Amino acid sequence: MVDHAFRAPKGTRDILWPDSARWRSLVDVFADVVSSAGYLEVIPPMFEHVEVFQRLGQATDVVRKEMYSFEDRGGRQIALRPEQTASVVRAFAEHRPVVPWKAWYAGPNFRYERAQKGRYRQFDQVGVEVLGPEDAHVDAEVIALAWRFYERLGLRRVTLAVNSLGSPGDRARYVEALRAHFSANLDSLSEESRTTLEANPLRVLDSRREADTDLVAAAPSMLDHLSDDAEAHFGRVTDALAALGVPFTVSPRLVRGLDYYVRTTFEFVSEALDAAQDAVGGGGRYDGLAEDLGAPATPGVGFALGVDRTLLACDAEGVFDAPTSVIDVFVVDTTGGKRAVVLTDDLRRAGLRADRAWDGRSMKAQMKAADRSGAAMAVIVGEDEMAAGMVVVRDLRGDGGQETIALDSMIDILRARLR
Repeated sequence: MVDHAFRAPKGTRDILWPDSARWRSLVDVFADVVSSAGYLEVIPPMFEHVEVFQRLGQATDVVRKEMYSFEDRGGRQIALRPEQTASVVRAFAEHRPVVPWKAWYAGPNFRYERAQKGRYRQFDQVGVEVLGPEDAHVDAEVIALAWRFYERLGLRRVTLAVNSLGSPGDRARYVEALRAHFSANLDSLSEESRTTLEANPLRVLDSRREADTDLVAAAPSMLDHLSDDAEAHFGRVTDALAALGVPFTVSPRLVRGLDYYVRTTFEFVSEALDAAQDAVGGGGRYDGLAEDLGAPATPGVGFALGVDRTLLACDAEGVFDAPTSVIDVFVVDTTGGKRAVVLTDDLRRAGLRADRAWDGRSMKAQMKAADRSGAAMAVIVGEDEMAAGMVVVRDLRGDGGQETIALDSMIDILRARLR
């Protein structure tokens, strides 16, 4: 039995190959999609001064219950990042890049919450942020990029819900309308939602408890509380999405979990997952956040997509499989191993993935290692081949056919067979 101190902490896990390779491939696909639209990578620190994340809203669960915060040795209050939007906007406020600033990121976040399938205390996200434009068409571009990413992965059962939270004034009026609605029916609310109502009436709309279903369904609609400007902005977003062929549903109860959202908000859901874990990503507009973090008033919009949930959706739909092999060619050397040192290096320098056996193992043991490696081809060299400047190339994928070839033609022949 392994001592608990030498196990991964609760809510974390080790990601080994081939899952790690699939993980990296997902980030590569995301980077390709968003960089095609001019987004450049930003890598913020994994911890910040706690005040950065307090801008998420003191009434949010992220700040009240889930944030890993501590005092460092210099007496500073520090928090591991629970999300990256605030960090990216803090970086914008600090460095003041030219706007529009279009950034993308990938990496881990940390929240102390109940660990379950698809939800961990250390979890990765990919996302984008755009600082500068207030144009509703930027909102549509951001949403469409996430949609194209899901398409690239092969996902076909992801749906998009959009809503508007209006201006800060619209939102404040709507919060009071919700407070009045739920307070008038307090006895019918679940105990959990009564507690949530005191802190943030918007969050009651997220309740999926049976006791709250009817009251949530009968709650006032945000769309009935929009100012003319906010309504026009939302109309331009939905018109642009329709023009782009991105299917969506307007969801007046969609509020998202962080206090900084205004105007556009959106969420992606996988119909292939259980309802308890079906949200795979989302985002929205946060026009006041940059100012809160020390920059001039600068509009912003972005999204974050959960890597774990997205891969679970891929599993459920049977797409974006993990790789089956890490190498192309396995070198088998029965001359003592020195020849393998050179051959594997030659193959790698030529752009092929190559590996070999170690410790002077027998021909039989090396061939077993070659089969286990998943390599498509084996290059075999013995004393006779080495003396003649030849190698044996064996196909490990099919009937095991092989031929003896000149060493100087090895790279070209292997490339042709590996296409």
